[in-house]
Amino acid sequence: MMPLSLCFSPLTLHNQQLHHSRIKIPLLRSNITIKSTIPIFQNPKQHLSRSRICRIRSCQTNPGELSPVTLSPANNCWETVLSTLASLYPVYVTVGGVVACLKPSTFSWFVERAPNSYSFSLGFIMLAMGLTLEFKDLVNLFKERPLSILFGCASQYTIMPAFGFIISRLLGLSPSLSVGLILLSCCPGGTASNVVTLIAQGDVPLSIVMTVCSTLGAVLLTPLLTMVLAGTYVHVDAVKLSISTMQVVVAPVLVGSYLQSTFPKAVKTALPFAPLLAVLTSSLLACSVLSENIGRLKSSMVLTSLSHETSPLLYARSFLSSEMGMVVLSVLLLHFAGFFVGYVVATLVGFKERERRAVSIEVGMQNSSLGVVLAASHFSSPMVALPPAVSAVVMNIMGSSLGFFWRFVDPSDSESSSKD
Repeated sequence: MMPLSLCFSPLTLHNQQLHHSRIKIPLLRSNITIKSTIPIFQNPKQHLSRSRICRIRSCQTNPGELSPVTLSPANNCWETVLSTLASLYPVYVTVGGVVACLKPSTFSWFVERAPNSYSFSLGFIMLAMGLTLEFKDLVNLFKERPLSILFGCASQYTIMPAFGFIISRLLGLSPSLSVGLILLSCCPGGTASNVVTLIAQGDVPLSIVMTVCSTLGAVLLTPLLTMVLAGTYVHVDAVKLSISTMQVVVAPVLVGSYLQSTFPKAVKTALPFAPLLAVLTSSLLACSVLSENIGRLKSSMVLTSLSHETSPLLYARSFLSSEMGMVVLSVLLLHFAGFFVGYVVATLVGFKERERRAVSIEVGMQNSSLGVVLAASHFSSPMVALPPAVSAVVMNIMGSSLGFFWRFVDPSDSESSSKD
């Protein structure tokens, strides 16, 4: 059989309500039209809805474009495998968290090289994000929908920091854990929120632009808000935090975007591997911090002194009264508040259902890796990094669950019922 002639070109993400805005994500596509099958996790009824979000247009070779390359069906197969493996981020971080609790020494090789290992890891994750971005498209979308994007970013840096401060006070967390929770709440949105928004049939372009804008704004807003809200517990050097944020977040994103525009052929060759490597690195980072503190957390728990005949309710009370239980509870409450209040506020200002979902997910999901790196680099107590590390596990489980719930709720039905 003759091999199929394919060319590299971007997948254009279209929003149902905004047909002229698009975000380009590199992807392989063919010169011929291929009828795709419906994924096993997607209802046939919802296949039409998703097709309105993501459409693949025909590829034509014009002067100045990359020349077609020969691609066998096997290459298509492994790219699909890589994409599927990258989408299993919640599984990786959950399994890694269990390993960190049962055998902390598994991650000792990475912990011993901290904080440099943490900083380089986050820099790599942000570089992978920058490789997928074309800022000219983001600027065009910002010009078309400035109010929606500004509202989303404002919600990100008001709702979560406020609840981080309130929850730490209500639960009476120790100074170190309070600072860690507040630092987590002041971080920008995480890249996992874009995947969850796609699963939830939300406004994907809005989610992507909100992530980029909040990430760039983190240089000033994350240090400033942390200093204001956590300054009552410990001294916070906002200048050093700002410099670190610039080095490990903004600079790699800009470098990745520069490489994408300057060396497109090389970037497109490596791009299929970038998402998987990024999620594995993020999982390693979170689980390493968890393993670093798990010994101290276990010593604070009184579960070992309870007999096997003790009721499950007493076990639960004992766990929640421990330091580990307080960390898990505080992180749960923080992300639940972000998801819930983000959706409610977006509804009150008149956003459509897809936009509400995007804002809710974007507000509720934080860049926990940045919280880990800043905590490990600028605070003496290792417990400060614990809330962001626990968040990497809890947040992804909550976000993925919410995304799959919304996948089976047609956004058009929600909009029509709200009008009635």
